Amino acid sequence: MSQLDQAQWFTEISDRDGSAFSLRINKKLEAKQSPFQLVEMYETTDFGNLMIIDGCTMVSTRENFFYHEMMSHTALFAHPNPKNVVIIGGGDCGTLREVLKHPTVESVHQIDIDEVVTEMAQKYFPELCASNQDPRATVMFDDGIKYMKEALPESIDVIIVDGTDPVGPGEGLFNHAFYTSCLNALRPGGILIQQSESPLMHIELLKDIRTAMTDVGFADLQTLPFPQPIYPSGIWSCTLARKDEHFNGFRESDVEAMPFDTEYYNRGIHLGALAMPNFMKRQLNK
Repeated sequence: MSQLDQAQWFTEISDRDGSAFSLRINKKLEAKQSPFQLVEMYETTDFGNLMIIDGCTMVSTRENFFYHEMMSHTALFAHPNPKNVVIIGGGDCGTLREVLKHPTVESVHQIDIDEVVTEMAQKYFPELCASNQDPRATVMFDDGIKYMKEALPESIDVIIVDGTDPVGPGEGLFNHAFYTSCLNALRPGGILIQQSESPLMHIELLKDIRTAMTDVGFADLQTLPFPQPIYPSGIWSCTLARKDEHFNGFRESDVEAMPFDTEYYNRGIHLGALAMPNFMKRQLNK
């Protein structure tokens, strides 16, 4: 649920969490109802442009780098040699931009069900879409669940599930059938990474995600928390699942020598995120 009051504050009210988050708005830029969801754009006073989907905050100019960098670089640097990457969701194209910074990557297929999200991103977040024309990139508007079900066995190195919450179009990205499709499509040593909600507010969902990944046969999991200022609680997480091997660190020397700039991600951030907070350990081990 969301509202815009007379003082021009956009507020997302999260009934399931008993919380709310507000940003001060200069003006509403545009709204478009797609076949799947309502996509709205606002200009804020301090966070740049803001995308809202079905009343929920999604992306802002000021802070999106936390999410996009942690959803891409943690998995790509944990893989020994990522060449073929698939992004399910990711319609704002920020994760795609980060993936394409890696020189080892030869191809990236991004499959988002809603073309309106990308249309809005191209118009209001052009910096996030700066790599859409990279010859290694294929941007598709289709059903990501169907795409993974039909993917060739052992054809992908890294799968990034950059989807919304497990409601509406994103609901099918959080179940055993989808994870089985991903497992089958990954090459040996392959990695699946999924946004896994707030470890503070949504711990039961996080536990369900990890249980389902383990149930279908993934060999090892890592859940990494990171800041996410415009999402409920301000702390979010990504969960990495490795197909058939245990995680054995990440390519730390390559991170130190990475030939591109980041705003948040670096070797120390990756190491720190692997040191799971005690409250998460206790909850996940129950």
